[in-house]
Amino acid sequence: MKKIWLKNYPKGVPAEIDPDMYESIIELFLQSCRKYSDRPAYTNLGSTISYHQVQELAMCFAAYLQQTLGLRKGQRIAIVLPNILQYPVVMFGALLAGLVVVNINPLYTASEMGEQLQIAEVDAVVILDNFAHVLATALTEIKIKHVIVTKLGDLLGFPKSFLVNFIVKTIKRKVPSWHIPAAMMFKQVIKQGRKLTFTPVSLASDDLAYLQFTGGTTGVAKAAMLTHRNMLANVEQIHAWVGEKVVLGEEIIITAIPLYHIFCLTLNCLAFTKFGGTNVLITNPRDIGNFIKELSRHQFTMMSGVNTLYNALANHPTIKQVDFSALKIAISGGMAVQKAVAEQWREVTGKNLFEGYGLTEASPVVTVNPLDKLEYTHSIGLPLPSTEVKVINEHGLEVEPGNSGELCVRGPQVMQGYWHEQAETDKILDREGWLHTGDIVSMDAAGYLYLVERKKDLIDVSGFNVYPNEVEDIIVRHPGVLEAAVVGIADEYSGEAVKAFVVKTDPLLSEADIRNFCRRDLTAYKVPKHVEFCKELPKNNVGKILRRSLREKSEERDPSL
Repeated sequence: MKKIWLKNYPKGVPAEIDPDMYESIIELFLQSCRKYSDRPAYTNLGSTISYHQVQELAMCFAAYLQQTLGLRKGQRIAIVLPNILQYPVVMFGALLAGLVVVNINPLYTASEMGEQLQIAEVDAVVILDNFAHVLATALTEIKIKHVIVTKLGDLLGFPKSFLVNFIVKTIKRKVPSWHIPAAMMFKQVIKQGRKLTFTPVSLASDDLAYLQFTGGTTGVAKAAMLTHRNMLANVEQIHAWVGEKVVLGEEIIITAIPLYHIFCLTLNCLAFTKFGGTNVLITNPRDIGNFIKELSRHQFTMMSGVNTLYNALANHPTIKQVDFSALKIAISGGMAVQKAVAEQWREVTGKNLFEGYGLTEASPVVTVNPLDKLEYTHSIGLPLPSTEVKVINEHGLEVEPGNSGELCVRGPQVMQGYWHEQAETDKILDREGWLHTGDIVSMDAAGYLYLVERKKDLIDVSGFNVYPNEVEDIIVRHPGVLEAAVVGIADEYSGEAVKAFVVKTDPLLSEADIRNFCRRDLTAYKVPKHVEFCKELPKNNVGKILRRSLREKSEERDPSL
């Protein structure tokens, strides 16, 4: 196939990268810790740890895993932590010991958490005490050999550590009571690990590094098998793309997306380890007021987020307190960027919002817009170096530019398959190495890709396809609307009907106002037949709107749907 997009690559971005520059993530980690030893690596809740300190603590943790718990290369360890200093220590420590990291959302219910722990056949869990009661409930149904519990302030240094832990538990009462027999406390683990000797583990590029769950919000959860080479390839691809925009050892990135999410794990954590940059960890990005206060304390140069996060920031009354003069790159992924959000972000900050596209199965980044591209075009950009893409129809044949079809991806960042799910793997990964994403896109003559919709979210109105993204993009342009989500619900006349869930800022806004506004830009069958106003939209912990939850909400209200 022809790589028609290469002619539009930004100047200086190579067409190919070397996915074998490092044997393992640990080789990259240790090199950066030596090179940037005294540089700040992570900042959280007013405390900072350097690259040297991260390495020292990670080795203590690895030694404990090896010598005290007896864990060996290839065994699985689950990390159930928000964005706190313990996350990189535990994650790099586990990889140093040769373990496979299983990232789990701390906000899961006991059944969701238990399911993923069981699927991944986890041998050890590290969890924040705020969520230990959930794990305790899950452990009534499954068995985990080793549990390590940490407190929010454990790495903040005395006396802040004591004060934070006291306030969280005693004053704010954010730590429900829990009981897990033989659970070990993180501070004691590190203390004991300092007395032990870490034994380096031989790691190959094709060894598993992560079991990263995907599909939990839209179907049965599956664990993507991502090797050290998969992740490192994506790091090199990102590095090649940002190129001279990055000054090694000097960048500061705002990390509001959870580190356990693949987008943030690869971009903010691993790529910034290579860059020798500083991660400002935002533990609770939903508290926009305090988030903005934290932003105002840093001369940050990069940030990552999702459309809903940028929308919330741009609409907050205190956003003007933030100095955006040092910001070079603000990148959005995880869901489509809406034009209204991109334009408001630029108006408020004076900076562009760059949209990219990826998925867990591709470690995750596949495409991104060139960093010298100033105007918003709805495009998700061009493929990263060493990444092939094609757009196919329902018969598996490539479509001509301008036509829509399923996006297929091939490159060194593509996963090995789903853990213990060969049948599911075969559905998405073909024998030639093409990953069938399930996303509907189009490609223009210049090679730029445009996300149309997820296959499963398409709405069929009397045989006509309606793409929720398109309708949502129109609705949020209304000055009285903050957010909107569109789903298809059953309809006895048209098969499916378009329903819009709207969060409004204008209390006088009516359903008729929404429909009339949509009629200006949308053909009749795309205009929402049903409109429901709500105080907020359901989102996952990254901020991605959960359309499936909205569909289920409608079905519960009317079982006939």
